[in-house]
Amino acid sequence: MSELYTLNPSQIILYGVSWCPDCRRARSVLADHKVIFLDIDIDHDALGENFVLTQNKGYRSVPTIVFPDGAVLVEPPRQVLAEKLQSFKN
Repeated sequence: MSELYTLNPSQIILYGVSWCPDCRRARSVLADHKVIFLDIDIDHDALGENFVLTQNKGYRSVPTIVFPDGAVLVEPPRQVLAEKLQSFKN
């Protein structure tokens, strides 16, 4: 997918890791809202890790969630993510 690692994806992309409680919570919110998204594990994807570091001023902040409208949410609280997802329901 050519839209990976950019701020212009065609679908929601979650950059995270498997062991992170905030990432698990974000995945749960996405699933609860029945939103299709691409999940990139930056522990296993060096380009994804570099993208996260670039977007977060050198910090490995996860989850970093990129939306097709160019919006980026970093470690969003459940309610903030839920509100954002209202416009992306499939």
